Amino acid sequence: MTRSQPHILALFLDGIGLGADDPEVNPFALADMPTAWRHSNGKRWLRGIGRQCAENAAFVPTDARLGVKGRPQSGTGQASILTGINLPRRIGRHYGPKPDLPTRQLVARHSYFKSLVDRGKSARLLTAYPPGLLNDFARGKTLRSSIQQAAYESGLPHFTVDDVVEKRALTAEWTTRSWRRYLNIMDLPEYSAREAGRLLARLSRQYDFAFHSHWMTDRIGHRGPFDRGVSLLETFDDVLAGVLDEWDPAEGLVVVISDHGNMEDLSTRHHTTNDVPTLIVGDRAQTFADGYAALTDFAPACDRILFGMP
Repeated sequence: MTRSQPHILALFLDGIGLGADDPEVNPFALADMPTAWRHSNGKRWLRGIGRQCAENAAFVPTDARLGVKGRPQSGTGQASILTGINLPRRIGRHYGPKPDLPTRQLVARHSYFKSLVDRGKSARLLTAYPPGLLNDFARGKTLRSSIQQAAYESGLPHFTVDDVVEKRALTAEWTTRSWRRYLNIMDLPEYSAREAGRLLARLSRQYDFAFHSHWMTDRIGHRGPFDRGVSLLETFDDVLAGVLDEWDPAEGLVVVISDHGNMEDLSTRHHTTNDVPTLIVGDRAQTFADGYAALTDFAPACDRILFGMP
């Protein structure tokens, strides 16, 4: 499928920041991530990396603190990404992991997914969710994350196990291994991380804005173990390699983002106040990166690409 207009594929990793060059506590200091590093001038994603400009790529250390004291949290951080509003400042605190009522109300009004649909664009969360979680959402037993809520506000349902089977969506863990191993959902396609990346790229072409959300990085940040963090980063690098195998730099942008620091410092179970990484790949990477500095800059930068805004 070819597109006449640029589109965006956002790859979200929950809870990754730019930490110390310390292989005792920071998986980023040890993991082998050749695809990611190649697009940030061969530099590891560590504190002090600075802004990087590579061929068809840009890397931006990104402020998740947003001028509010305390440790950034997923609820307000994700909402800031997908509304363009400084949620911690608006509600007076960092809050999470799930969004509180004021955050949900703001997401309902300003969801970037909803905004795009209202303006005639297509937008979709490409992460599918298992039946138990979807039932909990429907019964009100579990709140959606800010990302899930923002996608839900567009009026489109979450993708399900059937969509994974038909290869219309991916699990949060990219491949289906976790669903088969831990949820005992066995009748699923099997593919490698690199193949999952290629599938993500192909699926994204159906939409002006496609978003995939991964959460295990944050869980490891809270619980470890270190070796699992290293392995997970290397798996993600394979996913990214697959995406870029399939991607034409002229067709739009691949953007890797996060909401707060966590997994880069496994000496603590708490979130950090570190900057988070933003990697942009594609011919218009510098246009996206121009003026980009904080979580709240994501939605406006997407608008510059999707609507040709200055």
